[in-house]
Amino acid sequence: MATASKNPYDVLGVDKKASDEEIKKAYRKLARQYHPDRNPGDARAEERFKEIQEANSILSDPEKRKAYDSGGGIFGSGFDPGAFRTAGGGFGGGLGDIISDLFGNATGRGGGAGAGAAPRGRDLETEVNISFQQAMDGAQVSVTVPMSAPCPTCRGTGAKPGTTPRVCSRCHGRGVEQESQGLFSISQPCALCGGTGTEIDDPCPTCNGQGQTRQVKRYRANIPAGVRDGSRVRLAGKGEAGPRGGPSGDLYVITRVAGSPLFTRRGDNLEVSVPITIPEAIRGATIEVPTLSGSKRIRVAPGTQHGTLQRLRGEGPPRLSGKGRGDIHYRLVIDVPRSLSREQREAVDDLANVFDQDPRERILSDRKAS
Repeated sequence: MATASKNPYDVLGVDKKASDEEIKKAYRKLARQYHPDRNPGDARAEERFKEIQEANSILSDPEKRKAYDSGGGIFGSGFDPGAFRTAGGGFGGGLGDIISDLFGNATGRGGGAGAGAAPRGRDLETEVNISFQQAMDGAQVSVTVPMSAPCPTCRGTGAKPGTTPRVCSRCHGRGVEQESQGLFSISQPCALCGGTGTEIDDPCPTCNGQGQTRQVKRYRANIPAGVRDGSRVRLAGKGEAGPRGGPSGDLYVITRVAGSPLFTRRGDNLEVSVPITIPEAIRGATIEVPTLSGSKRIRVAPGTQHGTLQRLRGEGPPRLSGKGRGDIHYRLVIDVPRSLSREQREAVDDLANVFDQDPRERILSDRKAS
């Protein structure tokens, strides 16, 4: 969760009134700039990438954004609702319960746990570029994600190997302190243990008592057939591990689908332009058209007009719901030659003599009548 020093709007460089599209563009630009694959070994870029992901996870989710904005309006800009959480991800009584209802799922630390329970890790996002054909067929892709993970030395306890943390002498393991203010009782992290509920006398030399280190994880993600540009594929439990052995968050893989030189995506369907000749449009024909798996033949009716749409049912992309496939729409475009041979000109002249009716006669007469 972005704290007072990491306002998500400031991190992405957008105004608080920015549209969803403006936020999306800002996130994509910064994510590409600071992605670990483009900045190998650059710890500052990795940390910046993490901040960008955190900010986007708030502002790209309508509920989380609303919760953050509501918090800013009630408590002042930059308010971090996480400051009122207990060590277990819940809140104390009174005002804490009200804030829990407002922000229970907005911080990414998990909610609803009792005092002292280990909080859930943060959800993360990453993008993957796939081809149009991979989107249609499904694919397995590799993703690289920087994240906090349990320290390999202390296995997440924060204590030097051979030692164990002890219960905090101030909060007695609850992780929070309560302060009464009139009718309300406000819970805030224990000032001695920082909300962990434990004290570490001999910190781990690797993580300095934090229990986590920054690591780069690599996963294989199964992309289902039929995804669109911007689809979110969830990898359960592949997000950041929760502090003190808490459950891991989820990883969301955002698909960026390359365009096709042939097909255009229209919702659940595809559209493709198919040229036909003037004789085919006039007298009808059976023509071959492309499909995702090869080609099929369709019938062009006599007198077909330029731009007519014909449909092949069930030949489009697989639906992510698992309920069949979309359709392919073929837009029939009459191909008019730019130049003609002598023989072709003579044929056109003969055709013009046969079709001697002026197709503009009606609209011109209507114009005069008006």
